[in-house]
This record gives sequence, C-alpha cells and structure tokens, in this order.
Amino acid sequence: KILFDGNAQDYHIGLDDSADSLIIGKGSALGTTTSMAFNADGIITKPLQPAFLARPASDQNNIAVGSAVSIAFGTEIFDQNANFASDTFTAPVTGKYQLSTSLRLNNVDTASSYYRLELTTSNRTYYGLIDPNFSSDLSYFTMTVSAIADMDASDTAIVKVTQGSGTAQTDIDSNVVY
Repeated sequence: KILFDGNAQDYHIGLDDSADSLIIGKGSALGTTTSMAFNADGIITKPLQPAFLARPASDQNNIAVGSAVSIAFGTEIFDQNANFASDTFTAPVTGKYQLSTSLRLNNVDTASSYYRLELTTSNRTYYGLIDPNFSSDLSYFTMTVSAIADMDASDTAIVKVTQGSGTAQTDIDSNVVY
C-alpha cells in the first residue's frame, strides 16, 4: 500500500488481496474507510455515496386540507451514508442528486380541487399534481415525483402532500414501499 501522511488526516491506496480490489481510502490502515474500490472486472464501488430508502412507520390519517403536510418517514430501510434523519435528507456535498418519492393515498376525496405531492429542497420545489375528478371517492391512488436536484452542501429535501379542498379523509399508507 501507499500511505499519504497528512497533517490532520492520512489517506491510503492499496491492494486488498482477499477481495482482489484496489482500494483508495481514508486512514493509515488499508480498508479503514474505503472511499473507492476497483475490482478485477473494472467495477468501481463508492460505498460512501449517499443513498437511502425510507417509508412511514405508521399511517398518517385524515391529513389536513389546504396546507402542505410533511410526511413522517419513521422507518429507514437503509441509509448508506447516514444523510437521512427526522424525515429530512441533507446533502453531504454540493452536487446533483437523484431524488424520488412515491406515496399511496387512501380514501381520496373527489371533492378536492387537487392533490399535490412535492419534493421540497432548499433551492426549489418539484411536484406532481392531480385533479381527482373521478366518479366517486377512490380507495387508493399512488402519486410519484422524481427530480435531479441541484443541491449545495447542507441543503435539505423533504416530502409533503397537499389536499386542496374537500373533507379531511385522506390517509398516507405506511404499508407500501416503492
């Protein structure tokens, strides 16, 4: 291995014989904190890239009408770099981030003027909108929003849903993971 002895932090480049991979990482010991690994097939692994999947821990019943309701994501399926907490993703570095959300709404009120699902970042809001002009109330309806968001370090992203009008009868289903 090659060791770069820095004032505050050491870095290394070395061969991990057990995995037959070339490793670049932080710290003086090989494999201490792997930043990037190249295997014999040329596949590059970057284990510190932010990635997470979360879902609500419980249903949010009878959401408020006429205001944006934050979604309570109480169950993390995974959080690869610990950048998701308290229903909020925080960008670790400045860059472009692929963000997606999908929610199942139960008891959709056709009397509502609209439903809006939004990904709100520090810089802008990305949203999907439906006019629930159906012949009767729906048992369920799935809304999805995806965006490639330009985020600065420490910018945040959250998910909200708004029911424009009607009766506060719509629920956010916690048992569906997309």
